[in-house]
Amino acid sequence: MKPYLSIVIPAYNEEKRLSNTLEIVIAYLGENFSNWEIIVVDDGSEDATADVAKKFDEVILLQQPRNLGKGAAVRKGMLEAKGDVRLFSDADLSTPIYEMDKLLTSINKGFDLAIGSRGLNYDLIKKHQPFYREFMGKTFNKIVQALILSGIKDTQCGFKAFTEKSCMEIFTRSKIDGFGFDVEILWLARKLGFSIDEIPVEWYNDSRSRVNPIKDSYRMLVDIVKIKYVHRELN
Repeated sequence: MKPYLSIVIPAYNEEKRLSNTLEIVIAYLGENFSNWEIIVVDDGSEDATADVAKKFDEVILLQQPRNLGKGAAVRKGMLEAKGDVRLFSDADLSTPIYEMDKLLTSINKGFDLAIGSRGLNYDLIKKHQPFYREFMGKTFNKIVQALILSGIKDTQCGFKAFTEKSCMEIFTRSKIDGFGFDVEILWLARKLGFSIDEIPVEWYNDSRSRVNPIKDSYRMLVDIVKIKYVHRELN
């Protein structure tokens, strides 16, 4: 039977966190939905991430041949998914899985995309990043709004839901493999005429984040510059 809901979790070297994450997600879906699937995309991990995923009968494991980047992993999972609604979530569950109810409500109201946001209600940020990371994140968003994507307060929250149609049309066109893919898919959604609902969600910083605030911010800025070029047919 075709699932109603697909949850896609990109994972790179997540052997220490993944088991707990999958237990939480499986329990929540089992209690609240009757027809669902979970897809873990192992992005060329060098640890036992794949072995952890294989322990769960409820999980579909996809494996990248090498570490290609979060954008590439999410794209693979979203295009392999079968659900009427497809949501991707970070492996650390920095946005708790129960917050998906907010996103599903928006999808059921007719939105094509529903995206979690840390920028609309700061009271919902229950555990903050170090001040320099928050500052860099806000600065990055201001640059994004000025250059390419106005009106969205938080492009980078790793908790986004799509209808099947919007998912297929956006992710078959997406080309950015790194962290800048979030901006790209939202830019594509706008260009393709899909409606986006930005929703405040709870968020908890995980101090074990592997995002390098200097190196990865630079890479994301490069990706932003590339977006209009690689999709120049849509400009």
